[in-house]
Formats: sequence, C-alpha cells, structure tokens
Amino acid sequence: MSDMLTQEEIDALMNGSAASDDESSTETNETEELTQTEKDIIGEVGNISMSQAATTLSSLLNRQVKITTPRVAQRTLKDILEDSQFPKVVTSIEFKDGLEGNNMLMIDVPDAIIIADLMMGNDGTNVSENEFSDLELSAVGEAMNQMIGSASTAMATMFDRKIDIFPPHVEVLDQDTESSYADPTDETPIVAISFEMTVEGLINSRIVQLFTESTVREINEIMLSDKAVTLADRVPQAEKEEEDSMENFEQEPQVEESATFEKKVEIQKPDFQELSDEGPMEVPRNLDLIMDVPLEFTVVLGKSRRTIKDILSLGSGSVVELDKMTDEPLEILVNGKLVAEGEVVVINESFGIRITNILSKEERLRNINQ
Repeated sequence: MSDMLTQEEIDALMNGSAASDDESSTETNETEELTQTEKDIIGEVGNISMSQAATTLSSLLNRQVKITTPRVAQRTLKDILEDSQFPKVVTSIEFKDGLEGNNMLMIDVPDAIIIADLMMGNDGTNVSENEFSDLELSAVGEAMNQMIGSASTAMATMFDRKIDIFPPHVEVLDQDTESSYADPTDETPIVAISFEMTVEGLINSRIVQLFTESTVREINEIMLSDKAVTLADRVPQAEKEEEDSMENFEQEPQVEESATFEKKVEIQKPDFQELSDEGPMEVPRNLDLIMDVPLEFTVVLGKSRRTIKDILSLGSGSVVELDKMTDEPLEILVNGKLVAEGEVVVINESFGIRITNILSKEERLRNINQ
C-alpha cells in the first residue's frame, strides 16, 4: 500500500486547515481589544447621548444634574457587579431598528432611592436604603426609561438614521439575581462607559452605560464611514438644481389669463370653553397717544440650550428636544415680555393661540413698558 497522498486527500487537508484558520480568526475578532480610536469614538457617542439623558433627568427632578467626561473600558457584567458594593438598578433595552445588540443603563440602589423620592415629589433627603420597594423601583424606572429613550434619540440624530428600541426592562441586579434580561455570571466582554454623576446637593456617584461589543463595532463603522459634504460639492449641485428648475418652468404650459379658479374655504366655528368674565383691560388716558404703535406678538413653543458643537452637528432631519412638556401651556410674549399663557388651536389650515391664563393688568403694563 502506497504512503503517497492522493490529490483529493491533499485538497481535503488544505480546506480543513483553511476553515480552522477562519474559525480561529473569527473567535479572535469577537474578543479583540478595542483600539484607542474606537474607544474615543464610543466615548464621544456616550458623552453626547448621556448629556441628553442628564438633561432629561434634570427636567424630571427639577434639579441640576451634571456628568463628567466618560471613561471607556471592556469588562464583563460579572466583574462590574462583583466590584460594586451596592446592587444595581438596571434598565435594559434591545435595539429594534437602526442598530443591533443591547444597551443598558445602571446606577447604584442608594442613588435610585433618592431619585425615586424626588420623582414622587419629596426632597430626597429623608430616605433609607431599606425603603426600596416596588413603588420606588417603578418611579426610578420611569426616570431611567426616559433617560435611555433620550440617549437613543441623540444617537439617531448623530447617526442620521432611525433608531427604534423595544420597551425597556427595569430590575434590581446583583451577583445572585436570576434574570432573563441580563446574566450576572456572564463573562462575555462588554463595553462600559462610566460617568461621575452629581444631582444638586444629593447625589455624587457613578452612572454606567453598557453596550455589547457588536453594537460598539457597528457604531464605530457608522461614525468612521460618515462622509461630509464640502462647499465645493454643494455649488455645482446647486447650479444643476437651478438649471433643472428653469427647464421645468419653461416646459410648464402657460395658463390663459382668462382662466378663473375657485377655492372653497371651509369655515369652522371653534368650540372653545368659556373663559373668565374679565372684560377688556382699562386703558389709562395717557396711553391714547401710543395706541397705534405696533408691538411684536410672539408665542414660545419651547427653548433649549446647546453647545456650539451640537449646533454644528445639526442637519436635515435632526431632532432637538425642548424644555416644554406636551401638556404645558405656551408663553405669549409682547415685545419679548411675558403677558399671558395659552394653547395651540387650528382654525381652517392656520395655527392660532387660545389664551388660557393672562397676567393682571398691572403686570401686563409693567412687563410691556420695561
């Protein structure tokens, strides 16, 4: 019997070796350490998204919330829980569209108790570590749900794509917890972005944002593949659009001057609730001379403060969150001075404002004349 290998046997050995190398390479990539550039990118994404989440928390608690520069590390959930002296309140979400993988937000239980106390209308000072019941978990869960929702909205704006998430799940997690959403014994590396968080006069602790490695690598691909449009690119494009517009205009059929058009306007009688019986404001005689002076009438939908970096990152489709809740009244200003509050109404196809609360006569005159 010959010891020589046939060609079929040689091919089989070569193919098997190549497949083995591919599998080994895949395993290496799955646990590959992030480069410093990748850490910087995910740190910046976490910084912007968590800044938005901190703004949301500040609005909910009516207190100033600050976070520091993020620190990025690859760790396991098991190591994070073992190193912590407190159980964690964890909000877990799975990306439904736009990204793959999971995102978690975690804070220590003592901090969660203070946030829950503030959410329930208290001052957050008279609390105990033994007071964390389902009621407190529900309250802090609502705050964390809105925070992680704001963070996802911020990422959607940065990536210029729709990001949809499944409903968040909130639970208390420690080394002995049995959970179907997060395994405390899992030794799979994840990416932890930690921030020092302070809540005015009450909390000086840490909040951690966690991503699966697959999500982090997808985020890095999105950020690194982003292509900017320069001014030199925009000028020829604008000229081409102008030429196309002129061609379309020349091709449009001319309308005879004798042609007439009728537009039906639907007039609806607004069905408003009756306001107070307060009559029109009495006008002092010395104001008669200035009654025809025009004043600027402004309705403020909401306001927001943004850094120069945030403003420069705005583009078509960007979403900016304002400081007004949907059920709050809008401010009515005259020459920039507050005189009343109201709500939006629609008359035919135009927006209007219905006054629901008006300042006293003296306050209105004082504000306008300031």
